[in-house]
Amino acid sequence: MAENKTVDKEKYLDEIEDSIRTIGVLTSGGDAPGMNAAIRAVVRRALAKGLKVRGIRRGYHGLLKEEIIDMSARDVSDIIERGGTVLQTARCKTMRTEEGQQKAAAICKKYGIDGLVVIGGDGSFAGAQKLANLGVNTIGIPGTIDLDIACTDYTIGFDTAVNTAMEAIDKVRDTSTSHERCSIIEVMGRNAGYIALWCGIANGAEDILLPEKYDYDEQKIINNIIENRRKGKKHHIIVNAEGIGHSTSMARRIEAATGIETRATILGHMQRGGSPTCKDRVYASIMGAYAVDLLLEGKTDRVVAYKNGEYVDYDIDEALSMTKTLPEYQWEIARALSYNYTK
Repeated sequence: MAENKTVDKEKYLDEIEDSIRTIGVLTSGGDAPGMNAAIRAVVRRALAKGLKVRGIRRGYHGLLKEEIIDMSARDVSDIIERGGTVLQTARCKTMRTEEGQQKAAAICKKYGIDGLVVIGGDGSFAGAQKLANLGVNTIGIPGTIDLDIACTDYTIGFDTAVNTAMEAIDKVRDTSTSHERCSIIEVMGRNAGYIALWCGIANGAEDILLPEKYDYDEQKIINNIIENRRKGKKHHIIVNAEGIGHSTSMARRIEAATGIETRATILGHMQRGGSPTCKDRVYASIMGAYAVDLLLEGKTDRVVAYKNGEYVDYDIDEALSMTKTLPEYQWEIARALSYNYTK
């Protein structure tokens, strides 16, 4: 029996000898909880398939600096519950240049990296796209707390980030009620309002300010605060998206206009940290394994996605050309459940 298993493995290795023998994995751009689960899945899935795995530290920056290490199953033990990324991450302007892209492709070939798994956002996928055009088999995995990648309904880190923000806003609400304040809580998301939208619903915010929807008419907010206070409301929670920002100056203007003490709380990078939720661990693990399977199927220049309840993949060009819009029904419900201006 053992002899048959050995023969089968040797046959399998012979079949992939001319295609994928060594996989590289890197994390690029902003970190997101769950990236370690994806790294772990890539490493262990590849090893189980008889491949070698090389980890690239500090994203494309580290690739250009040849910060490349061999990875074993032991190297990814006890990382699934940790936030951040054990491979570290960085942004790399050089990778946007043709010279940098050619150097990165040459380094992949130098280290025998036949396939590269890139965990990150749209900017990271753009780099993967360039490498694919230069002969490096690449697969992208969506890793960003912003949920702003158009081809997928889920991105690694969003679930943890939105839960972190929700719990923080609950705490701010407690003290805001005690002091009968208005509180503006600014959440991350870059130019996308998904974290703000979800927290607005989950935290029962009175106002939700999203880059996709906000008309910058502050008087509406002021009128809403005054009307709610007249009705006996003890606090007023405004969830403000990072893409709008300026929460501190907004708080000063609102306090001056209403006479109600108004404080701004900017949650910042705490949303990127912390132990990932069960959802982020499971989804990231499946995406990591799926990326390895795609490479073994001979696919390249693809992005893993979660769409309509299924794990799928798209051509990187197609994925990058897609436009993501805020779900109108979710926005309608958010407004209907809040003390909004139409009441």
